[in-house]
Amino acid sequence: MTVPTPAPASSPSARAAPDARENPRAFLEYLYHAAVRRALPLENTAAFLPQPPTPESGGRTIVIGAGKAGGSMAQAVEALWPADAPLEGLVVTRYHHIPPRPEGLPSRIELVEAAHPVPDAAGLDAARRILAMVQGLTKNDLVLCLISGGGSALLTLPAEGLSLEDKQRINKQLLNSGANISEMNCVRKHLSRIKGGRLAAACAPARVVTLTISDVPGDDPSIIASGPTVPDATTCAEALAILKRYGIEVPAPLLAQLEAGSLETPKPGDPVFGGHEVHLIATPQQSLEAAAAAAREAGIEAHILSDEIEGESREVGKVHAALARAVALRGQPFSKPCVILSGGETTVTVRPRPAGSAKGRGRTVTVVSPPLKITQGLLKG
Repeated sequence: MTVPTPAPASSPSARAAPDARENPRAFLEYLYHAAVRRALPLENTAAFLPQPPTPESGGRTIVIGAGKAGGSMAQAVEALWPADAPLEGLVVTRYHHIPPRPEGLPSRIELVEAAHPVPDAAGLDAARRILAMVQGLTKNDLVLCLISGGGSALLTLPAEGLSLEDKQRINKQLLNSGANISEMNCVRKHLSRIKGGRLAAACAPARVVTLTISDVPGDDPSIIASGPTVPDATTCAEALAILKRYGIEVPAPLLAQLEAGSLETPKPGDPVFGGHEVHLIATPQQSLEAAAAAAREAGIEAHILSDEIEGESREVGKVHAALARAVALRGQPFSKPCVILSGGETTVTVRPRPAGSAKGRGRTVTVVSPPLKITQGLLKG
């Protein structure tokens, strides 16, 4: 399996930047849109598309996938794929995330919607249909898999003995536990019939090419959407330890299977991944670099802290606010005017409300963000 290096970041939009000192909010929105543009599938897909199977081979091209960007990724493939080359498939995305279809673009890939972040029956049905679609393929067939953030919930097929209701409960507990994305997806992979490389195994012996938009710190394809077509280096023992660490209960039969290692995922070196390609077509770092380039073209220095920031949201927010204040008030560690950019995936630990407290969602979350006054201080020299 190969994971080629992503393409270099694209240049900022030609649209003139708002004046950072006069309208800092509009300027930050301008940088945000520069970052988003860098990740748009239509701008990043062409360089990574494989050649279709030759007519002489009789091979088919099947497009499958899951993620919040699934609709845009599927439309990009439809727009870029040769008109005379057969194309079919099914991609699942989040409710209300199918983009408007560009005028004149034929529909060749079916798009369906399901729930995120807690899976539902629609995601279960989509996963079953995708698995059925890749049954019986040959070495002459091509499977193009489109993966983006959110795919773990959208592509759900619980392990034998685990109901959808069990999967929903476990997923909710994971989301509320404070576990990071790597820990959550380790558990998800071992409680699934489609994640953790199992989808790739189902596609064999067809050639599989996975195009991925990363939303995780470190851009590990095995973590993004729980890596349905990627070898999994984590183990049942690790999944079991995570469940115990956060006090998450699973049905006794599943617990026994985890303890016995019978829910193990396909590992690196497994023959099912032979010749499989994985392409990271967009990453958080590339979007940060695009935003930084847009700021510098507007005459504002930009500093990227990291694209791998993790931790409790409230604590990360406090650190960012303190850093912004230090720059605005003392010019440390950066001089004004400047922008400070970072990316990653923070967590929120949900704590039950005390007995007798007001009704509402059972969570207490402190949101910390630098006030606009600090932002103005950063951007004004």
